[in-house]
Amino acid sequence: MSRVQSKYRELVADGVVASSNGDSHDEAHPHVVSVGLLAAVLAVLLVLTVVTVGVSELRLGDAAIFVALAVAVVKAAFVVLYFMHLRWDSLFNSVILIGSLLFVAIFLAFTLVDTAEYKPNVDAAVVAPAP
Repeated sequence: MSRVQSKYRELVADGVVASSNGDSHDEAHPHVVSVGLLAAVLAVLLVLTVVTVGVSELRLGDAAIFVALAVAVVKAAFVVLYFMHLRWDSLFNSVILIGSLLFVAIFLAFTLVDTAEYKPNVDAAVVAPAP
């Protein structure tokens, strides 16, 4: 037996790699979420939607977008935690999700900074269109 095959068998035995014979360890157990909890989360999401609409009517100026984004982040957290069952999932999946969102935020920040650099050129082109 080759060294690769023995390492593979070791990984299968440790549960790191799934074997191809269909055996399962049933590590992921289903959980039942009560209707009351889901209804409470739905009520929170509806209240936050009303808050978003109310904030848009307050005419807060530049602060309105930050308040609306904060409410949207809280609503997204409720959806991910309860409707996508991340609350009952492993910590690893939570770390992966948060890390992914962090990288998306970083990429968007770099894009917005770059947009500020070439915005004067775009504005000049809009004012004076090409012949």
